[in-house]
Amino acid sequence: MNWVAWQMLTHERAKYLGLVFAIAFSTFLLENQTSIFAGILKRTASQILDVTDAEVWVMDPVTEYFEETKALRDTALHRVRGVPGVAWAVRLYKGMPVARTPGGRFAQTVVLGLDDATLVGAPRRMVMGSWARLQAPDSVVLDRAGHQLLFPGEPLQIGRRLELNDHAVTVVGISEASAPFSSFPVIHTRYSVALHFQGPERNQMAYVLARPSSESSPGALCAAIQAQTGLRARTTEEFAWDCIRYYLRNTGIPVNFGITIGIALIVGTVVAGQTFYLFTVENLRQFGTLKAIGVGNGRLVLMVLLQGGAVGLIGFAIGTGMAAAFFEATQHLVATRGIILMLPSVLLTGGCMVFVVLLASLLSLRRVLVLEPASVFRA
Repeated sequence: MNWVAWQMLTHERAKYLGLVFAIAFSTFLLENQTSIFAGILKRTASQILDVTDAEVWVMDPVTEYFEETKALRDTALHRVRGVPGVAWAVRLYKGMPVARTPGGRFAQTVVLGLDDATLVGAPRRMVMGSWARLQAPDSVVLDRAGHQLLFPGEPLQIGRRLELNDHAVTVVGISEASAPFSSFPVIHTRYSVALHFQGPERNQMAYVLARPSSESSPGALCAAIQAQTGLRARTTEEFAWDCIRYYLRNTGIPVNFGITIGIALIVGTVVAGQTFYLFTVENLRQFGTLKAIGVGNGRLVLMVLLQGGAVGLIGFAIGTGMAAAFFEATQHLVATRGIILMLPSVLLTGGCMVFVVLLASLLSLRRVLVLEPASVFRA
């Protein structure tokens, strides 16, 4: 009977392919949009996740997310270092000066000033040069996307000159920093150098990065720092989620993507469900004939579920392949770097497609189960 069900499904190629591609395009749209949505939100925490040396971020109590910070007093670093359970703590500068090239191009940048002695907070991936070269005077490391933005069409090259707030610097390395939410060039330099890129302000330290000792944990250290200093302390994971939640609450990103994802789900459900229902109705004569020769309802239910499962599985595989090909083709572009097909999106879409196939199969089964075998011969 399984072979008969397969032959019934593929006998009319146009309808069979229509069913498969309805599921395939719904799968592609859902996986595409949910992965892009998750990838964009992940970008809001890119510079936090790039810091792999430290596990605790200390900031002013009013700071909600990475992009907007209230500077700390220099004494905050010593207060954090004095908390029991701190293995070490260093300062981190964050600013957004405008960078100008000798050719006249300019762009706002994200500048991160790392601790002079340890360079804690630097991303691990380098394209050219090395982090050790930051010890040279007025030197910076520029990310690869920033180099392409400031020097379009030119090959990657260290030794180039930039001007940051009327302060000349030399690019001594090119990093592969994660893409920021704003797509600005990301520049790393030493803390003492970064202070020259900003106007005179009383307080300039954005964060204190800390690591717990072997006797403590990141969560316990955060609680201790908050209790002893009154500053806000978050683990790397907590601070990353703070940023994501801030953008979810205060931007139109979830609404815009939610509308697209909802439309893709509705269109996929309606088109695939209706097509499969009509397919079953048009094959009622064959199902009636099977009933007339003694095939029971249980076997017919299995045949319809087999047809729905085969269509769903093939369509889902093709749609996932299309989504994977899309992200493979776009992952090397500067604008879409770091946005990939995510496993949770695949699993979520798979669950939606199972729901669509089951719903369409159940609607179709009703017509099959109430069918009288004699009606086939009366027609």
